[in-house]
Amino acid sequence: MVKNLNDDININNSEITDANSVIHKRGYKLYNFKRPDKFSKDNLRALHDIHREFSKQVSLVLTGYLRMRVDVDVVSVDQLTYEEFIKSMPSPMNVGVFEFSPLPGQVLFGISFEVLSCMVDRMLGGNGFAEAKVRDLTDVEKALAKRMISVIVKSLSEAWSGIVPVESKVVGLDDNYQTIQIATPGEIVALLTFEVQLANKNFGLASLCFPYPVLETVLSRLSTQHIFQTKGIVATSEERQKMIQKLNTSKVDIRTLLGSCEISLEDFLQLSVGDIVRLDNKVSDDLIVKVNGEKKFFARPGTLKKNVCVKITDIYNEMYDVLRAYI
Repeated sequence: MVKNLNDDININNSEITDANSVIHKRGYKLYNFKRPDKFSKDNLRALHDIHREFSKQVSLVLTGYLRMRVDVDVVSVDQLTYEEFIKSMPSPMNVGVFEFSPLPGQVLFGISFEVLSCMVDRMLGGNGFAEAKVRDLTDVEKALAKRMISVIVKSLSEAWSGIVPVESKVVGLDDNYQTIQIATPGEIVALLTFEVQLANKNFGLASLCFPYPVLETVLSRLSTQHIFQTKGIVATSEERQKMIQKLNTSKVDIRTLLGSCEISLEDFLQLSVGDIVRLDNKVSDDLIVKVNGEKKFFARPGTLKKNVCVKITDIYNEMYDVLRAYI
């Protein structure tokens, strides 16, 4: 009887092995009904690519807006249930709730207190001091935080323009994920985590949560192939006009270089009011005008209504600039 029982066990084991081999050959995989995967790997890669561009754009926008260096990088892209997402988030954490029209539902953007307090301090005229102790925001700070999140979300809309034209609108601000319910506990969400660096001394995290129903209608466009194809599309005249309008409001730094000279450190330390420093330019030489640190024009000095000014005479030419010293 023992021999027959062992034979039966061996036969059953061989049948299980054969069944597993058949499953392997046909490409079947185990499916977790408790936590199904609604976003494919290609969808997650596409989300990573979209928000990598978003992180570059928002870094530039925030750097100009806060007048200090801001670096934003994508850390990870994951899918999990809404309940798991809520439990994994630190508390308290400032959360902006916004709509992504015409996509349905709402999206969450969370930002750590360290980062937000640094931004708010900068907006209030400070040096960008990040508070270590977490506290509730004042009404004024909440208003500034909402404005800051609106700026960030606007950059997000621009990053998504290649997939679907969307308009973002912040509809709420909370200090805890636990009190926000934009999806059922078992609903799958796409979670993007970002690292934010402020002036290379303050660090923090930000998170972006897309419930599956929000992206369901555009999943077919969330592919690396679609993103690659749309990058080569030439902008329409309307899009170019919008870009020009945005550039027209940008501020640029213009400086005029009067001249230069070389002196010893000893002479420099002895300089005082009334001393004359001889420059290498002649009175008849054109001055160089720099735009954002780049040499762009030649100009002549003068006055206008008792103000010092320069008159643009020509576009900067590097070869002429080098040769004029020998002319």
